[in-house]
Amino acid sequence: MSTFVFGFKDIDKTKLLLAGGKGANLGELSRIEGIRVPEGFCISAEAFKRIIAETPSINELLDRLSLLKPEDRDKISEFSGEIRRVIEDAAIPHDINEEITRFLSGLGEIKAYYVVLEILEG
Repeated sequence: MSTFVFGFKDIDKTKLLLAGGKGANLGELSRIEGIRVPEGFCISAEAFKRIIAETPSINELLDRLSLLKPEDRDKISEFSGEIRRVIEDAAIPHDINEEITRFLSGLGEIKAYYVVLEILEG
């Protein structure tokens, strides 16, 4: 059984803490007849927390961001961009990476390509 990766069909509103709001909503939508949700998956909130915990520079950036005032829009934008880059460049632990790879392999080559494309496009 997966610990970090869950298909949309395995998620619903009762899994909000596990998958987050977007994941839970995609799981709910995938169950509604007539609504087409592409096959896909969520990384658990726990996996995200672990990746962030193993990326110490994120905490310094978040601390600096928290000191800004709402009117410091340029600095907020700057720090937000830095935070995004750090998250995008964060190393994914081997066990989480294996689960993602296993899930993608189960989709088949063509579907996996489109899931990865969706991830990259954000």
